[in-house]
This record gives sequence, structure tokens and C-alpha cells, in this order.
Amino acid sequence: MPLSAHLKPHEPWTDDQVIARVLTGDAQVFELIMRRHNERLYRAIRSILRDETEVEDAMQAAYLHAYAHLRDFQGRSAFSTWLTRIAIHEALARRRRALRITAAETAPDAAAATRSPEEGATDVEYRKLLSDAIDALPEHFRLVFVLRQVQELSIQETAECLELEPATVKTRLHRARALLRRALLEQLDPGARKALPFEVPRCDRVVAAVLARITA
Repeated sequence: MPLSAHLKPHEPWTDDQVIARVLTGDAQVFELIMRRHNERLYRAIRSILRDETEVEDAMQAAYLHAYAHLRDFQGRSAFSTWLTRIAIHEALARRRRALRITAAETAPDAAAATRSPEEGATDVEYRKLLSDAIDALPEHFRLVFVLRQVQELSIQETAECLELEPATVKTRLHRARALLRRALLEQLDPGARKALPFEVPRCDRVVAAVLARITA
């Protein structure tokens, strides 16, 4: 969904400026928030939920929750941190509900982590292998790895998002890296930024769905 005619996607507005505008009644400006933070939220939620449709639904729910509670944001942490916390709580709540419905969905796909990278593998194949290896990590390691290594948050911001001590983040990140190196024969680090891509069509789909709800 394109930005409204009076908006420019690269205007240097801060999150606080966008929030202030939204609170005056200009709901369309919330699109700037979504496009700015879509990739981060996708990666955080994807670390918890495996089904891509469920991930998109959780993203939409997180944005709608944030939109409904914008006045509650008090700036004690960065807005991006506040938003990421909402997304993580939404994803965890959805997973808990799913586990109550059926225990069959609890087993991760361990076989994916056993694929070994071929020297002549294409970039697409390597990205798939890397994503599978990340998926195979235990959740508490996977969340830290994705936020810190893939999304490149600082140790402090990762700790705030996950409500952990910075020392715990460092320990879990170290352990996650060790597990991934073992799974990928130490070929992980150069390609980490390519993992869990958030493509434009998905971005447009999430933005359009949320805007339709908040402007209805």
C-alpha cells in the first residue's frame, strides 16, 4: 500500500514526531512507524513462531496493540524497544495458546540443522540452510541471537527487549554462536544479515492490513 500523497517515505521524522502526529488523529502516518520497524518485528516474532501466516498475524496484532496504547508510551526506553517487547509478548501468547490446543506443534524440525553446506551452494540455498539452523536453536538462544546478531541491536537494547540482564544476553549469545558454528561448520557469521529476510510484498501486506483496521 503506497504512502498517502502528503507523506514521503524518507522524511526524517523521529518516532516521537510520528507518534505525536498520530495522536492528533492522523492515523495514516502510522505507516511510517510500520515500515520503519517491520523487519525488526518480523525477525523477533519469527524467532518464536514458525508459521509465516501466524507471524504476519502476530505482527498485525502487535501494531494494533501499540497503536491503541500509544498514549501509554512514556519514553523510558526507545520506542523501538517498547514496540519489540509488545511483539515478543504477542508471539509468546500465541504460542502458549497453540500449545494448549495441541501438543503436536511443540516439536521443532531438528532435521533442518543436519544439512551441511555445499561449497558450490547458491546464495538462496545457503540462506535457507542458515534460517533452518537458526530455527533449530532453543528458543531462549534463538531470540537473543536474532535480536543481537541478525537485527544488530546492542547488548543493552536486547536485554531491555527480552527483560534480561545484559550478562545473560552475552552468555546466551555466546552459546547460540557456538551451536550455530557446530551446525554450519563455522560458515554462519558472514551470512547472518541475510537470514530471515523481510520482503517488500510482505511489508506492504502487513501495512495495508493494519491501516485498514485503524482507519476503519
